[in-house]
Amino acid sequence: MDEPGGERGANGAPGKGKGQPPGKGRELFRSQRKESEGSVDCPNLEFEYGDSDIYAAELSELYSYTEEPEFAANRKCFEEDFQTQVKDKQWSELDVARQKAYVMRLLDGLEVVNREKRLKVARAILYLAQGVFGECDTEADVLRWSRHNNFLLYQMGTFTAFLELLNMEMANSQASGSALRKPAISLADSTELRVLLSVMYLMVEAMRVEMETDPPTWKAARDTFRTELSFPLHGEEPFALLLFTMVTKFCSGHAPHFPMKKVLLLLWKVLAFTLGGFDALQAMKVKKRQELGLPPLPEDSIQIMRSMRAASPPAYAIELVEQQQQQKRGHRSRRPLMKQDSLDIYNERDPFKNDEVLVDEEESDDIDNSIEGELDLLERDTVIQAMSAPRPPVERVSFPKGLPWAPKVRQKDIEHFLEASRNKFIGFTLGRDTDTLVGLPRPIHESVKTLKQHKYVSISEVQIRNEEEMERCPMSLGEEDVQETPCEILYRMMLYNLPQYMIALLKILLAAAPTSKAKTDSINILADVLPEEMPITVLQSMKLGIDVNRHKEIIVKSISALLLLLLKHFKLNHIYQFEYVSQHLVFANCIPLILKFFNQNIMSYITAKNSISVLDYPSCTVHELPELNAESLEVGDNNQFCWRNLFSCINLLRILNKLTKWKHSRTMMLVVFKSAPILKRALKVKQAMMQLYVLKLLKIQTKYLGRQWRKSNMKTMSAIYQKVRHRMNDDWAYGNDLDARPWDFQAEECTLRANIESFNSRRYDKSQDSEFAPVDNCLQSVLGQHLDLPEDFHYSYELWLEREVFSQPICWEELLRYP
Repeated sequence: MDEPGGERGANGAPGKGKGQPPGKGRELFRSQRKESEGSVDCPNLEFEYGDSDIYAAELSELYSYTEEPEFAANRKCFEEDFQTQVKDKQWSELDVARQKAYVMRLLDGLEVVNREKRLKVARAILYLAQGVFGECDTEADVLRWSRHNNFLLYQMGTFTAFLELLNMEMANSQASGSALRKPAISLADSTELRVLLSVMYLMVEAMRVEMETDPPTWKAARDTFRTELSFPLHGEEPFALLLFTMVTKFCSGHAPHFPMKKVLLLLWKVLAFTLGGFDALQAMKVKKRQELGLPPLPEDSIQIMRSMRAASPPAYAIELVEQQQQQKRGHRSRRPLMKQDSLDIYNERDPFKNDEVLVDEEESDDIDNSIEGELDLLERDTVIQAMSAPRPPVERVSFPKGLPWAPKVRQKDIEHFLEASRNKFIGFTLGRDTDTLVGLPRPIHESVKTLKQHKYVSISEVQIRNEEEMERCPMSLGEEDVQETPCEILYRMMLYNLPQYMIALLKILLAAAPTSKAKTDSINILADVLPEEMPITVLQSMKLGIDVNRHKEIIVKSISALLLLLLKHFKLNHIYQFEYVSQHLVFANCIPLILKFFNQNIMSYITAKNSISVLDYPSCTVHELPELNAESLEVGDNNQFCWRNLFSCINLLRILNKLTKWKHSRTMMLVVFKSAPILKRALKVKQAMMQLYVLKLLKIQTKYLGRQWRKSNMKTMSAIYQKVRHRMNDDWAYGNDLDARPWDFQAEECTLRANIESFNSRRYDKSQDSEFAPVDNCLQSVLGQHLDLPEDFHYSYELWLEREVFSQPICWEELLRYP
């Protein structure tokens, strides 16, 4: 039986062939039974979610294994130049003054016209940024010298020099034209860009990561660098915007040689550095609530999620096979479980157990016919024998008292509750009045009191209320005082091209997703991983295959992380900025794309071992590389799971939650795309944070899935109750909510879009903001106004006249026709 979304099982076992002999079929089935039990019984994953992986891992992911020979090329360029300047000494033996003098001399070498000489100097600087590994004995020494050298390079102005070179390379039409003409693009087409981006990435990552041993001068340099990257200097755009431009240029097909993995990694780290990571975001949220006079947050979400324990997923695989067989035979009996399921939080007998119908699995057949394969008649006896095995003793699971989250109630919930109560007991309503309780019975008074005790006012609600007041009274309230934060500046700069940026990121994400099939019209994201000469031996092909898969995983990781950061920061800065990005993601099919990503064997993806530890930086620079063989490809890879893949999955689930929360039209998209069976399969991963976000997505759509689904998924319902925050009068489990009725969903999106456009127009379209300004109708006065023209205006003035005035035909009759 093939695993969902792929031809290989959780442990890499190939799918069942049709023409296999009986003995081999039974043996294969037994191995698959073992696999399915293993997937249900998978161990808890010791994973700690954070802004990024450990420092060394983040540096190693910058390089493809195909780039490994370039480490020696960088070292050679440095040593050839260094030996001509400094006799009988190594870099690590120089004092700081002499190191600075040498770096200054290297930066002068970047000014030469000859491209080859410039590239050699850039490689020498890259060798310094990589930690002069030729003079180091251990990986720790390489990382220590890398940090030291990167701070030194920044203080000498290296980043600014490389930024100018990057702009030159982006504008290099010769390189773009050459890449467009080639049938196949390889590493050689992006050599200069890769060197430049590698130096910039190493500098950003070294200075972004704070360590206790950092001297005060480094802390001051970090703050200065953050400011430089956040705010546009000399009237230019922020650095992040330049990288977004590279992404769109790549996706449009004008620059297919751009090394996209390095661009996306650098963009993610620049956003994390300038805007702040998840801990900084939480601190900013607390501060903003204080400024708005709101009560403090009831708890720290990150800390609660870190302390939560994973639950065992609903039983799958073998149990499902038996149920299918029984349904075919026309009788039904209690299905034997391989393991007591701790999702049933009270360990009580489930009254609906005998009636479980696997609705979600049937739906999953509609999504992908290859998800479940039929067993041959020959194997049925084996199935029945496997089912009759004695059940292991039941483990009783003890759960902590109380629920992990404080319940929340919105103002809207209190209003709805009072409206329903007044209609029932009095016969009329009082609008938004939540204080007048005259004529209502005592229990209603108590209910309102309890609801108000748990009332939670979000920053978004305050921002929406302020925006409504600004729209209603523009004259009396005057100009809005907008704080110039890095997030505000980034949004203003991104605003007019934001749809293109989102579409470009999702295009690359689609191309990198493991479930995507290669299409002729899809973009080529492997330009910076494929060598000039394709592999000729089996081992070389294996190495390249691992490298390509790793390359795609890193792209998914960087896009998921940067999209989540953007959404969270824009939501905190202003809710309509977040909604604008969200709408464009939804319009660009982000929701089905993420569901397509999860429609695979997610355990196989999370436990994938697409890495060769002996080739990872900095290990490959200080250890003798072993001869390439099947054993050396797997040495040292004993990790229980792949950190980056689990990180990507959690990020994508969080993005999906952000897009669909409180949006009934988008929740209906989850239902229409039959996401429930896909999400239920993701519960196999025993990691508390990932399970929480899956359960949240299932919770918001349970009211639309029907009674039969709820009845046959009681364990999942119990898990939702145990782990997800409660909204006191949210009728999520029964579907009686007024909001669950599917009407006016299109109107909901249209209203939101109108509010977003009104906000963007009021705050950012200053030309349209002159509606109430006095108009000068005097011709002499208007022509006599002094206008500030750009410095280069007189150079292009004649060309502008020719193009815009003289070459445009003027129909004078039109003026007479329409006076």
